Amino acid sequence: MTERTSDDQVGVLLAAYDEQLRGGSEAADVPTSTDGPLIRVEYPGRGFVSYRSLEGIDGAELDALIARQRDYFAAKGEPVEWKTRGHDQPADLTDRLVAAGFLPEERETVVIAESAHVVERLSGRDSVDGVTIRRTTERADFERIAAMESTVWSQNWSWLADDLVRRQATGLTDVFVAEADDEVVSAAWAVYKKNTDFTGLWGGSTLAEWRGKGIYKALVAVRAARAVELGYKYLQVDASDDSSPILQRLGFVAVTTTTPYVYTPAS
Repeated sequence: MTERTSDDQVGVLLAAYDEQLRGGSEAADVPTSTDGPLIRVEYPGRGFVSYRSLEGIDGAELDALIARQRDYFAAKGEPVEWKTRGHDQPADLTDRLVAAGFLPEERETVVIAESAHVVERLSGRDSVDGVTIRRTTERADFERIAAMESTVWSQNWSWLADDLVRRQATGLTDVFVAEADDEVVSAAWAVYKKNTDFTGLWGGSTLAEWRGKGIYKALVAVRAARAVELGYKYLQVDASDDSSPILQRLGFVAVTTTTPYVYTPAS
């Protein structure tokens, strides 16, 4: 069952999330610029808008702020993502984004847990019969992971290999691969947020025929253990509707939601 959590616990975790994981920490090792409270992040081929708070900005001023981000990336022919959270103010922020041409994508739930607590909860669950889980730094493995993701999502995820190379080179990402009979059946990575208490958990997609065997939980367990080893207190996930209930049963706490709003310029 999902553990009961107090409002105080949620409040503490949400405050840590807002303070440590929003703003500059979302933009490590990539080009950025600022516009008022916003950090404008320039990933290869796309933009991203981050901020800690929009307090005191509303109405026409907010509309102009939104339009400037849209137009900045449109001039480069690139889409831009404005990542909203469910507790953001002002309350009409998302309406104003839509009015500026941004479209919402799938909403996810932000869940957080103490790393040591997850290690304890998943004691003995860090392995699966017939499956080998190992940490890798090899591009060949990243390409195999990208091929697996392409199969899972029925899309071309070949870009992921370069992304994992870039992430791993920073020294702030560990990539874990799950294999059975030399086939990559799942993979996940841990992203350590520099100068924070947080490790972000990413990935976890699993080939359909290998789901329900405990691989996802095992990948959470090995990443939690690694986070404890490196001194990171919290684990954080932007969880899908499929993953969120699983993670909450493992002791993660839902603190807010997050929905990307994306503007894509006309071709």
